Amino acid sequence: MIADRYDAFLFDLDGVLYRGAEPIEGAAETLATLRRLGKGLAFVTNNSSRTPEAIAAHLIGLGIDARANEVETSALTTAQLLHGRAVVSAYVVGEDGLRTALAAAGVTVVDGSGADAETVVVGWDRGFDYAALATACVLIQRGASLVASNADASYPVADGLVLPGAGAILAAIQTATGVNAEVVGKPNAPIFRAALHRAGGGRPLVIGDRLDTDIEGAQRLGWDSLLVLTGITTGADLQTATSKPTYVVEHLDRLVDQD
Repeated sequence: MIADRYDAFLFDLDGVLYRGAEPIEGAAETLATLRRLGKGLAFVTNNSSRTPEAIAAHLIGLGIDARANEVETSALTTAQLLHGRAVVSAYVVGEDGLRTALAAAGVTVVDGSGADAETVVVGWDRGFDYAALATACVLIQRGASLVASNADASYPVADGLVLPGAGAILAAIQTATGVNAEVVGKPNAPIFRAALHRAGGGRPLVIGDRLDTDIEGAQRLGWDSLLVLTGITTGADLQTATSKPTYVVEHLDRLVDQD
């Protein structure tokens, strides 16, 4: 089986383990089999708005065994990055998951004018408005660095529609200031390396449904990847793709099927 070749399995969430509010058939059983085989697991998401506890609870509610310490979010990776650089304060455009992660890492979240913030941190924020945009831009012009949890321009919702993501907010700030952010989330290396550490190390397999984040990120690191066709990417998309997965499967349970 494919699983025999790897030690650690780094799973994207939406489109891989569930679709909207419904679990994807075979996902819970596949993960249970990997646990029985003694494999390391990590759940990897660019969504910075939710805490690991909330994500694990959501998975458990769908019948998928998960623990908070197996979850790597772009918020956690961003907080780890800033902590490692001894950043003390940040003005945050983002929701609870990002703010909680930064505070836990010892970074003071500065609100209001953000006059003392060393860094502007941008994630998904449904309350984003002109005042926040103006404050972020002023701070950057005064010398604050710009870091983004992720740069996903949009995310899918019902009926094939999409809504603005963190990348849309980031684009406004970058356009106004002329400054490009350091982006932490997929397809960039920091979040994948952090997830592999959570999974216990060893030889990793990245599992996702998106070519531009999951598969591209694995390719940049020279890691193997598995694309499932239960999410956003279709077989037709592969014909023109520049990022090619190691494996393509219709359903996740192919991962643990006997060859």
